Amino acid sequence: MQQEKVARQVIEIAKEAGAFIREQRKTFSPDKIEIKGLNDLVSYVDKTAEQLIVAGLQKVLPEAGFITEEKTINKTGDRYNWIIDPLDGTTNFIHGLPVYSVSIALQEYDKLIVGVVYEINQDECFYAWENSPAYLNDSEIKVSSTPTINKSLLATGFPYYDFSKQQTYINLFTELMKSCHGLRRLGSAAVDLAYTACGRFDGYYEYNLNAWDVAAGILIVRQAGGDVINFKGGDECLNTRELLATNGKITKEMLQTIQKYF
Repeated sequence: MQQEKVARQVIEIAKEAGAFIREQRKTFSPDKIEIKGLNDLVSYVDKTAEQLIVAGLQKVLPEAGFITEEKTINKTGDRYNWIIDPLDGTTNFIHGLPVYSVSIALQEYDKLIVGVVYEINQDECFYAWENSPAYLNDSEIKVSSTPTINKSLLATGFPYYDFSKQQTYINLFTELMKSCHGLRRLGSAAVDLAYTACGRFDGYYEYNLNAWDVAAGILIVRQAGGDVINFKGGDECLNTRELLATNGKITKEMLQTIQKYF
């Protein structure tokens, strides 16, 4: 497989889905919202965007299966599987807050080999493939060189439906809030990871994540020179539902802080 060629095709598919989402936002009405669960929202925009993405990817790699948020297709591949979030940041989209993205990754067995995150509002496409640099709109990107937490800008996500670890999370948030330049919550894990890859954030942590939220971003951060690990310090992040991504310089310090609470 020519991974760069596949990545370029995925970029075009992500941008086509992004153009659809951008156009729908102009006329989107709250009465089109569906409720999947507590604070878990979806609309026809998510589902239609996913169908567009799936149709495009089936032409790129017909034998591949799919792991998708909206479950518009039921197909598992023996070797290759696409991991798709058609609209990461649905709540932002619904409320008109301009931070949301398309996230597409390709997994070969257990290894991520292509990752694309398209932030729709800024028209910024972040991408990488196995053993490549990471890119933003065809320019190579690297993680930051910030050496310590006290000089860092960090990102996180807030729990919105599973509040069993809420107080633990707040305690961690409080310590980091006092220790860094600032903490941001954008509402799109894929964008948080992309921004870590290009050095806008020095680190990002969150729990209760799904594979489609983070698969593409994990590869992009790693190819940009950063670390992506779980809260125990291991490399497996897709199924543990917890993730720490950093520039590599603050990994040990961040992990020690997180492990006080998780």
